[in-house]
Amino acid sequence: MANGLEALPMPLFGRQRFAAVRDRLLTNPRFLSWAGAFPLTRFVARRRAADLFDLCAGFVYSQVLFACVKLEVFALLRDGPLPEATLAKRLGLRDEAAGRLFTAARALRLLEARGEGCVGLGPLGAAVAGDPGIAAMIEHHAHLYADLADPVALLRGEKLDTALSAYWPYAAAARPSELAEEQVAAYSGLMALSLPIVAEEVLDAYPIGRHRRLLDIGGGEGVFLAAAAARAPDLELCLFDLPAVADRAKARLQGAGLGQAEVVGGDFLSDGLPKGADLVSLIRVILDHDDETALRILKAAKEALAPGGVLLLAEPMADTPGAETMGGAYFGFYLMAMGRGRPRTFDHIRTLLTEAGFTRLRCQTGGRVLRTGVVTAS
Repeated sequence: MANGLEALPMPLFGRQRFAAVRDRLLTNPRFLSWAGAFPLTRFVARRRAADLFDLCAGFVYSQVLFACVKLEVFALLRDGPLPEATLAKRLGLRDEAAGRLFTAARALRLLEARGEGCVGLGPLGAAVAGDPGIAAMIEHHAHLYADLADPVALLRGEKLDTALSAYWPYAAAARPSELAEEQVAAYSGLMALSLPIVAEEVLDAYPIGRHRRLLDIGGGEGVFLAAAAARAPDLELCLFDLPAVADRAKARLQGAGLGQAEVVGGDFLSDGLPKGADLVSLIRVILDHDDETALRILKAAKEALAPGGVLLLAEPMADTPGAETMGGAYFGFYLMAMGRGRPRTFDHIRTLLTEAGFTRLRCQTGGRVLRTGVVTAS
C-alpha cells in the first residue's frame, strides 16, 4: 500500500495490533516527513526527534555533569555567582575551554547566567551542591562509564574484569567475611553518603514506631538505623553486616550517640542472623544478588523474625511508575557491570517472598525523588 500499511496478521488484536500499526508508521519515511509538517502532529514528531537525540547525546550530557563535579564547580558557586573569568582561573581552565563548559552546563540547567559575564548555580547544579551524596555518586560513575565503553562486549560476557566489580569488593570475594577494612572502605563510604535520601523515603512510606526491635540486615555503616532511631527513639537497634563493615558501623553509630545499638559482624549467607526482632529491614540488598542468593537471604530474614514480625524491603524496582528508566535501564546495566544482581518487578519480588514463606505482602512507591519501591511482608 502507498502508506506502507500492508495487511496485518489476524492474531494481532488490541494493544498488539495498535503497536504493530505504530511501528509500521514510525518506520515509514514518508509518514515521518508528513507528520513533521502536519500542524496536528508536528509537536509530537519533534518531541520524539528530540527524545531520540537526547538518548544519542546522553553520554555527552553526563560528562558535562561529571566535569562540573570533578572540577568542584558547584562547590565554588555555592556561596554565590562569580565572573566567568574568575571561575575559569580557579578551575585551572583556559577561557575558551571554560566557556564551552559553562555554555554546556547552562544548557543543561546546571548553571545559570547571572548578570554580565557572571555565572551561578542552576536548579540542577544547586541540587548537587546541596547534597554531598549526589556528588559522590556522580564522581563514582567514572567506573561505570569505563565499563560501558563497549556495552556489546559487556552484554556478551566478554568483559569480566569490570571497574565496578573491582570497586564492589563482595562481587568476586570467595569469603566476603574475610575482607579487610581497606577493601570495603570506598564502597561502604559511598553507600553511606547516598543512603539518607532512600532512608527518609522508606521511613515516610512505613511507620516504624509500632515496632519494638529493628534488625537491619546488610545495614552498611548504620545510616538507615540512625534515621530509624530519629523517627522512633525507643526502638531497639541491631545491625548485621560483614565484620569489616560492622566495625565502621560501630564507629558511626557511636559518633551519632547510638552506642547502645547492637552491631553484629558476619556473612548472611553462612552465619545465623540475630533473632527476636519484630521488624527486619533489607534496604538496597536483594537487588545486588541473583535469585538463588536473594531467596536464601529472604529465608534467613524470615527465620530471624519474631512471630508476627514484619519484613521491610526497599530498593529500586523495574516497573515503578514514573521511574521506569531508573529501575529498568540504569540499574539493569549498572548491576550487569557490577557483576551480579538485577532490578526486579514487584511481581518478581512477590514470587521470591512467597517462596521464602511470607504471605501478607504490600508494595508502595516512595514519595520522594528516587521513587524507591517499599515492600512489607509478614
